[in-house]
Amino acid sequence: MAPVCTAVIRRTVTDDDTALAVGSGSLPVLGTPRLLAWLEAATCAALDPTLPEGSTSVGTRVTLEHLGASAVGQVVEVSASTAYVDGRLHRFTVAARHIDGVEGEDERPGKVVASGEVTRVVVDAERFLGRL
Repeated sequence: MAPVCTAVIRRTVTDDDTALAVGSGSLPVLGTPRLLAWLEAATCAALDPTLPEGSTSVGTRVTLEHLGASAVGQVVEVSASTAYVDGRLHRFTVAARHIDGVEGEDERPGKVVASGEVTRVVVDAERFLGRL
């Protein structure tokens, strides 16, 4: 049985992360493409320590519901956890939530702002790039 891989990453929404900045809308709130990048980074952080030398993983499938807006300055915690493994295929449950309160003092998980799944496949990096 494959080990359960998990990772949690925190980011603070900046002007560069907004839908307006990334071209996915006209509002100054966290853009879905940036949120997805953060969630994929969490899947990589979870999986990378288990990869054989010379291997990497590539994203192959995403299902994402972006459920709520995040303003500039909001701290967002993204997480990834293994849901399914079949050989080289790794499927992760991903989620994002606001962190409320003062960091390190009375911080607490807040509203869930996204949930979904990200599938990655482990590949030999050199062989993969040789196919391009």
